[in-house]
Amino acid sequence: MRDYVVISDSTADLPIAVVKELEVPIVPFSYSIEEQVYEYYLDERDGDIGSFYERLRKGAMPVTSQINPAMYQDFFEPYVKEGKDVLYISFSSGLSGSYQSSMLGADMVLDKYPEAKIVCVDSRSAAVGQGAFLYEIVRKKREGLDLDALTEWVKQIRGHVHHWFMVEDLFHLKRGGRVSTVEAMVGSALKIKPILSVDEEGKLVIRSKARGTNKAMEYLIAKTVEEGGDLSTLRAVIGHADCIEKAEKLKQMAVDAGMQADNLMIAPIGPIIGTHVGSGMLAIAFVTNM
Repeated sequence: MRDYVVISDSTADLPIAVVKELEVPIVPFSYSIEEQVYEYYLDERDGDIGSFYERLRKGAMPVTSQINPAMYQDFFEPYVKEGKDVLYISFSSGLSGSYQSSMLGADMVLDKYPEAKIVCVDSRSAAVGQGAFLYEIVRKKREGLDLDALTEWVKQIRGHVHHWFMVEDLFHLKRGGRVSTVEAMVGSALKIKPILSVDEEGKLVIRSKARGTNKAMEYLIAKTVEEGGDLSTLRAVIGHADCIEKAEKLKQMAVDAGMQADNLMIAPIGPIIGTHVGSGMLAIAFVTNM
């Protein structure tokens, strides 16, 4: 059996220490802000997250770019040259065209190395949902699954990735066409916090609305209790867009609901997702039916 490597991209929000422990290479997405272009790596080597959100709060309007086929070719090829196959777990195709680009990039490599295998799988997930899924994928790989078996497992389980998050500022949802101008104005005046999730096609959808941050956080915990199964063994990732205090509070609420503190990771939401949700976004994600 050929050795293989699991690869993902920088929309998979996990703590950098966890990413290093998982030994998962990360393909960087890029973004531009105030005429500067950055590649976002989870270790923040090219622009730190705190500065990004500070510029966002001051009115900067960043733009993200998807990964093109040539970038994927350049990223995959060194592993194939080493004699390894590749399992790439992509950002949701419902939110980006990068999944299609990854398959084109893989084909470019396989034209040169026909004996190799590169499998690109649409995670249908994003942010901490993609991160939580990636964490479980590596756990399964370490159980000894070969590439084909793990690929099949990923495709079976990706429909059981649960994403629940709230946004603090409706402006970025309006800018992305998720809410109308009137909805954004009225919602902001009434302190309405939209609750969003990702549907079975990997697309962003508004599921509910809550009046105020506390009510929104209570909703996130309620959905975790409803969908999480045995909370005493459930693992989850809490994501925050530059609002660590709220993330810590949500973690304590999850513990109070029955989760184990050691099974809860807190991760920063990077600039790629942050561009579309703004500062103050709070999320919890977990995988069930494993």
